[in-house]
Amino acid sequence: MNAELLLVLGLLAACIGMFVINKPRMDVVALLVIVILPLCGIVTVPEALAGFSDANILLIAALFVIGAGLARTGIAYQLSDLLIKKAGDSEAKLIALLMAAVAGLGSVMSSTGVVAIFIPVALSLAERLRISPGRLMMPLSFAGLMSGMLTLVATAPNMVVDSALTNDGFGGFSFFSFTPIGLVIVISGILYMLFARRWLRSSNEGAETANSTRRNLLDFIKDYSLAGREHRLRIQPDSSLIGLTLRDVKARRPSKASVVGIERRGKFRTEVLQPSAETVLQVGDVLLVDVPANPDHDPAASLREFGLEPLPLRGQYFTDQSRDVGMAEILIPPDSSLIGKTIIQVGFRRVHRLSVIGLRRANVAQSGAILEEKLKAGDTLLVIGTWNAVRQLQSQPQDFLVLGLPAEIDKVAPAQSQAPYALFSLGVMIVLMVTGIVPNVIAAIIGCLLMGVFKCIDMDNAYKSIHWPILLLIVGVMPFATALDRTGGIDLAVDGLLSVVGGAGPRVVLGSLFILTALIGMFISNTATAILMAPIALSTAYHLGASPYPFAMTVAIAASAAFMTPISSPVNTLVLAPGRYSFGDFVKMGVPFTIVVLLICILLVPILFPLYP
Repeated sequence: MNAELLLVLGLLAACIGMFVINKPRMDVVALLVIVILPLCGIVTVPEALAGFSDANILLIAALFVIGAGLARTGIAYQLSDLLIKKAGDSEAKLIALLMAAVAGLGSVMSSTGVVAIFIPVALSLAERLRISPGRLMMPLSFAGLMSGMLTLVATAPNMVVDSALTNDGFGGFSFFSFTPIGLVIVISGILYMLFARRWLRSSNEGAETANSTRRNLLDFIKDYSLAGREHRLRIQPDSSLIGLTLRDVKARRPSKASVVGIERRGKFRTEVLQPSAETVLQVGDVLLVDVPANPDHDPAASLREFGLEPLPLRGQYFTDQSRDVGMAEILIPPDSSLIGKTIIQVGFRRVHRLSVIGLRRANVAQSGAILEEKLKAGDTLLVIGTWNAVRQLQSQPQDFLVLGLPAEIDKVAPAQSQAPYALFSLGVMIVLMVTGIVPNVIAAIIGCLLMGVFKCIDMDNAYKSIHWPILLLIVGVMPFATALDRTGGIDLAVDGLLSVVGGAGPRVVLGSLFILTALIGMFISNTATAILMAPIALSTAYHLGASPYPFAMTVAIAASAAFMTPISSPVNTLVLAPGRYSFGDFVKMGVPFTIVVLLICILLVPILFPLYP
């Protein structure tokens, strides 16, 4: 083992460690790799930057835009009524239909994106059937992961492995190369979940019991411990606040109190305004104020100082204002740019015209200065403001996911007028990819352009929909494959693998590759896993004199089989909070099914992709 290989392996181990602890962020680690490898003389600068010119990077970016167009036009949400109509009162039938729908849609868009879309749908279905959300969230997660095994463009690892094949001079996979194996796995997954759902605790929903009705504002108030924090105050004629902006008031008397609404008398009726830093206070305004518990604060002193008259409240935490003031619960996903920032730093009120009044971490309501807490993946926030502002959150999924809306909101029809055009654009893209008339990346760009022409998505939202950290991660990890190949690391890994299982036959080698890939995928992203394992798989096939296709397919499927822990995939992380799962729930459900996928892979891959030409 030479010094350069030791250096590369040391850098790889350091990157894996940073991926596991998520410090710094994965995209930052990827950029560090791009810088460090050329400086060490292991790869050239063009080789380190080669990922930016890879067609699959643009293809993945375009598919994010396609997925956003499907989400913005509400196509996925239309399935809710259809699913509940077909399932009736049968939980088993609902699980089967939900998993089939998620897997089908996920076959043509990001699995993370489709699960994010379907979480509110699944929560709504659970509420309507009066079952625990935990009974649906795990099937939703499994279906999202299995969707990546259905088509070439369903998930990034498939395209990474396909790119490795073409770079080595082989023909790539076709659009439906994955489909026969993927369909068997999806069907097996549905049957497995119908049996294994008994292992999910039906009582793990806490306050949301199986017999509960749809969550309302009172449920949010209880979950986030808001009772007693509400105050309704009228500005009297002699108040010192008249003519001041809320920014001026905050500067004059710093406080944790937050104005979440302003009742102001208009020409015909009293309206509730959404406050901003520039809102100028007027005489007669009624302030709806959230004041977190603080033993050192005397509310009476503030009333005297500012000339405020306390008014009665007819319900808990402004529920008597529910016609004008709404709430929403939002989830911080693993790839959110809000992670590591405080609510004050991100300017949530300024950007979204909503006030953050509650924070739950690990299903526990946080108290104190929540606006100064640094956000973490999996945190849920409770926001309050006008219903219009609440509804607009549904069209802004780039940094957070709208997890729940209370029963008080009028249900908005999910389908937008552009939905048929979005389906048409998607259909054109799929036809072009299947027929091979144009390269896949060109077909995806045509689909994006059609989405724009039909106003399914605009340029701003298109750019926001692209998960840039994922693209940077792929580009940054790619040079490792070159570095390992140049320093002899891939040959060393292949020799080690073959020395252990090489004499046991090709199927055992395939199974060993699957296990190794799945184990690595427990700690780093499935995309990074595919980048590292694809060259090893192809080199193993070369040493055995076998076809590269079954080995490449095995790595791609194993990279998507991230069922075993909540950190194996962003898909699992997304359902952790709404499903109220523990780490052990994923181990209990995921390990047996990973073994099922392993057996299917060993059985079918050599049949569909012969080991020897």
